[in-house]
Amino acid sequence: MTDPYEILGIGRDASEEQIKTAYRKRAKTAHPDSGGDVDAFGQLQKAYELLLDPVRRKVFDDTGYDVELTDAVDLQALVAIEKLITDMVLDEREPGTFDPVAHMRASLLDEIRKANFSKSELERHSDRIRLHLDRLGKRPGKDVVGHMLRARIKAIATAISETEAKIDATERACDMLDGYLYVMDTPMLEEEEPASDIEWDEASEARSAAQ
Repeated sequence: MTDPYEILGIGRDASEEQIKTAYRKRAKTAHPDSGGDVDAFGQLQKAYELLLDPVRRKVFDDTGYDVELTDAVDLQALVAIEKLITDMVLDEREPGTFDPVAHMRASLLDEIRKANFSKSELERHSDRIRLHLDRLGKRPGKDVVGHMLRARIKAIATAISETEAKIDATERACDMLDGYLYVMDTPMLEEEEPASDIEWDEASEARSAAQ
């Protein structure tokens, strides 16, 4: 996540006037017309707009994230956590009787496990197609079969890249959950009721008979 305070070179307690002054100072050299980098100037503008918006600034200060400045991996990670938050909110169990953060971590780790397995299967499938191509050779003239097989390999490579991106985002989501400690209710132990006189007599008789 890009830090807008670092981009503008100001402290987190900077006032609106300090934000504007820092932006004007940096914009003079960062603007493309002055030889600056287009992407860097774009980031400068986004940082400026974020910090001038009190709502977005508070969200960033509280969470460390902002949609406009978040990279693709962080954004996918936030989407994954948002889905898990929805599941947490809809869970009818009483708060304190289960650990929702542990449940979120377990769900993310399960997604990583499934994605790694899927990636492994895709790679195995791609290798098998390459072996077919090696044995097939190239047909003189139009090579319809070879073309289709190479197209399959390319499609699988794309799927592998997408799966790797999903793994990266899910691992980032796990990192975002680090440090949380959910307080569980302490289970109450039921106090044993004293035995009645009848139960006591029966127990005594049983011990006597055993002797």
